[in-house]
Amino acid sequence: MNFQSQRLQTGVLVISLSLRVYLGVVFLLAAWFKIVDPRQFALSVATYDLLPLYLINLMAVVLPWIEVFVAVTLILGWWTRASALCIVGMMVMFIVALSLALAEGLEMSCGCFASQEASEEINSLTLLRDFAWLAGAGFVLILDDGRWGLDRLLRRRGSNEA
Repeated sequence: MNFQSQRLQTGVLVISLSLRVYLGVVFLLAAWFKIVDPRQFALSVATYDLLPLYLINLMAVVLPWIEVFVAVTLILGWWTRASALCIVGMMVMFIVALSLALAEGLEMSCGCFASQEASEEINSLTLLRDFAWLAGAGFVLILDDGRWGLDRLLRRRGSNEA
């Protein structure tokens, strides 16, 4: 591998690690507010009017813990690509829900940071932010090989045991 290629690869890994930590912290914060006030988050979910009523409480209780798990694994670089894929999936789901709410002209907060954003209504900037997070997760999914995280340590350990 030549010097230029190695520098490029290192740059990609630095960006990817930064994105992993950033997205992980964002999802941890989002989950925290939902875990602390599940009732408020359930109301936010219900406001989108996309789920049947019997699934709203389940979503309000389960989704934040999925966000915590995925955020922690992403930050640690453990199941890096799988974690990034989960974030990509969640971001697509959030973008679709936001787009439908905006198209219907709903005046509501996004519920992303449940208690904190109660007064901030969704708008095109909310959608733009989510697309940026989707792009970041996509970058990690495609370009992070797990070299700077637990994935590498676990691969090394597995190859030493064989």
